[in-house]
Amino acid sequence: MPLVTLSSRIRSQPTLAARAGAALAAGLLAVVLGAPAPAEAAPTLQPNHAQEAPSPSATTAPAGAGATAAPSVTRWAVQPSGPQGTTGRNYFIYDLNPGSSITDHVGVTNLSDQPLTFAVYGTDAYTTIDGAFALLPADRAATDIGTWIAVEQRSWTVQPGKRQDIPFRLTVPQNATPGDHAGGVIAAIAQIGVTADGQQVRLDQRVAARVYLRVSGDLQPAVTVESVHVGYDAPINPVGRGDMTVTYRLRNTGNVRIAGTGGVIVDGPFGWTLARTTPVDLPELLPGATFTVTERVVGVPPVLRLTASVDLAPTTVDTALPPVQRAASVWAVPWLLLALLATAVACLYLRLRRRRRPAPPTAAAPPATKEAAAVASAGAR
Repeated sequence: MPLVTLSSRIRSQPTLAARAGAALAAGLLAVVLGAPAPAEAAPTLQPNHAQEAPSPSATTAPAGAGATAAPSVTRWAVQPSGPQGTTGRNYFIYDLNPGSSITDHVGVTNLSDQPLTFAVYGTDAYTTIDGAFALLPADRAATDIGTWIAVEQRSWTVQPGKRQDIPFRLTVPQNATPGDHAGGVIAAIAQIGVTADGQQVRLDQRVAARVYLRVSGDLQPAVTVESVHVGYDAPINPVGRGDMTVTYRLRNTGNVRIAGTGGVIVDGPFGWTLARTTPVDLPELLPGATFTVTERVVGVPPVLRLTASVDLAPTTVDTALPPVQRAASVWAVPWLLLALLATAVACLYLRLRRRRRPAPPTAAAPPATKEAAAVASAGAR
């Protein structure tokens, strides 16, 4: 019987990030760092809470449904810890020099009623296209901070209701690039489930604690607005207002984490400000990450030419950065109004032209003949 491996990524939901779709196989793969999420919701990354991770059971889905069997619930928690227990930290946060190392502990708590065996290891983090913090899936090898984390052993068994404080060592290479490196320490359980049609699937369920490392050296915080696209829905009403859509893409071009706020200002001709959006929080962007923002501005009058300016107020974990701005323009022509005006002008022109047209000349009397002149003379006598 074939064995299908299902794995997922660990991710968070920052302020601007939209929720992901329904969880894989009706919630069989909820991978989180945080408070338990509903089965249909995308997982969150908030530490110090237990994750309800499903495990296979004998329950079978309705025939022909094609879904995996309904699982029983397995719960565990992962959080920063110490040799004597939890330390109250939300994340692992370090400032280290190249070539240095540090030993720390991750606490894995079994909240289930049966022993659980975990694979504990480190991996890299990245920013998803919707701005979420995520860790590499199980089938992708780490290339950065995940390779710098060494756990004493791969497999750990934790008894029901107990916590295991597992030591690991983080060693920064001599050639590590300065700036921020992000990853996570994962406690994973791989289990076998069965679909409604009898196919076996391998469920890779993971809970993790984030790791933020700043390597000393030349720090260069920077963010750019790579592109701005503006669209305008011209109103049918000649004196109405339309909606403008502004889409812009951000890129963290520096070597430290970037967050902040962003807004859009809409100007008409001669710098006339027509609208301004309320600044919104931007997600945390890891170095090299991109994020696309779409703003919809309603009730903008069509004043021939509209300019949308993106105004960013970026920040790092340490300080605020200089504002970043970029603009793009779009034609907003009130075609119906222009057509009515053109028709009115044409009618007025024709009317004035008719008024100024000269009257036709009066016909001159024909010259009198000699016979008529003589008759007229005789009559006069």
